[in-house]
Amino acid sequence: MNVISNSPRGLLMLAMLAGTATAGFAAQPQDNPPPQADVAATVYGTPPADPAAMAPGPEIKGIISARHGEKIKVTAADGTATIIAVTEATRISASKGLFGSNSKLGAEALLNGLPVTVRTLQSGSGLVASQIKLQNKDLRVATMIRNGTDQGFAEQTAATEALRGRMADIDQYNVKGTTNVNFDTGKAELSAQAKAELCTAASSAQGMSNALLLVVGYTDSTGTPDFNQVLSEKRASRVVNYLQQACGWKPYRMLTPTGMSEADPLADNTTPEGKAQNRRVSVNVLVSKAVDGM
Repeated sequence: MNVISNSPRGLLMLAMLAGTATAGFAAQPQDNPPPQADVAATVYGTPPADPAAMAPGPEIKGIISARHGEKIKVTAADGTATIIAVTEATRISASKGLFGSNSKLGAEALLNGLPVTVRTLQSGSGLVASQIKLQNKDLRVATMIRNGTDQGFAEQTAATEALRGRMADIDQYNVKGTTNVNFDTGKAELSAQAKAELCTAASSAQGMSNALLLVVGYTDSTGTPDFNQVLSEKRASRVVNYLQQACGWKPYRMLTPTGMSEADPLADNTTPEGKAQNRRVSVNVLVSKAVDGM
């Protein structure tokens, strides 16, 4: 999985992750048995009020993939997710750069999609953040994305158009094509047809110089938002794994996958036919405008 940096690709990864409003702290059952999440999330209990009574914990590096009350979920590059409590004693600071000064921030700055380094303390079975560090540049992008996603997308007719509204640096890329593969209700298994379509899309993209793939998972409106968030993430991860393992797509040409739950439907969620179209993963082929056509 690529590491977030100052590059357009890094900002694009940040933008897509920031579009995930929740990340399934608790999945509820529906008419089909709930699938297991792709990431290993460790849930910790409520820490004591006195930080002095806690032993040092591990340093956690990753992206804030969800926030629920006074807890944040930080997902590392390998997909491991850790839930950490944030208290009034937590020091939150943003650096202006390698040699820049730090500025103190409030907990409201901890936005979804933000890369952070968290120093923790242990308390029983729980982790609490003693210090959270981030970069000012990342905070600016995350804030812009958060404000943009509040507008909603009621009239999209294609997943590509929805993605254009959610990417901070989409203007630096041309979307050369979008392939949608569909799933059964509550499931994340790829059909034989979906597998064939994925390898066809990868083969076509291989011929485009500097092409990147951006994979986004979606659900229909069946089930709870928390369940659908986990399901959309699992569908996206399944597609990424198949593209890399079976279709030969190189991991370094893959942007971080994300799940968008039931956001941005392609069709009417009140009909069986519409729901079938919305249970999808979109594979978007992106090429930088700087090299497109060269």
